Amino acid sequence: MFAVRIHGRGGQGVVTAAELLSIAAFLEGRHAQAFPTFGSERTGAPVTSFCRIDTEPIRLREPITAPDAVIVQDPTLLRQVDVFAGLHSDGYALVNSTHSVDELDLTELSARLGGARLMSIDAALVARQHLGRPLPNAALLGAFAALSGVVGIEAVEAAIRRRFDAGTAAGNAAAARAAHDLVLSRRQDSDDREGELRHA
Repeated sequence: MFAVRIHGRGGQGVVTAAELLSIAAFLEGRHAQAFPTFGSERTGAPVTSFCRIDTEPIRLREPITAPDAVIVQDPTLLRQVDVFAGLHSDGYALVNSTHSVDELDLTELSARLGGARLMSIDAALVARQHLGRPLPNAALLGAFAALSGVVGIEAVEAAIRRRFDAGTAAGNAAAARAAHDLVLSRRQDSDDREGELRHA
């Protein structure tokens, strides 16, 4: 089973992000569930949602305390909530931020996970470019697909098209694909640098 915890604030589509991830996994032939910690919250209030993905039926229903991946939609939560609590040492972490991992003071987490498993990306900017609004959830799911490989970008795009009307889906799918490609490009650049260092 692969467990994902998503942190954000009301109005950022935190619950929708978990739902989209579960639909993407379902479209790839797996079992999935998605749920928030509580019901709808006022705009700006901290919200956490969860997604479990497995090849077998999922019977667990409790909140995820030891996730395989954490997605942070609002970087201000890094100073308010222990968003990475329980994250497995071989897990993944993705943060929506204009700042680098070092600037976010996440170097210790980076060392624990390995640099390739922790990334920050300005998903709000990607969303604004494709949606006209800084809603980061779809872009973060595209980035997460590239970072983790847990779901494919095609499944993420298909889930978005199932969830939204055609106009909204097009912008969100484009944001997801753009963020996905950006993360792949960054990972390739990182691999190239490591290869140059090994051969230096």
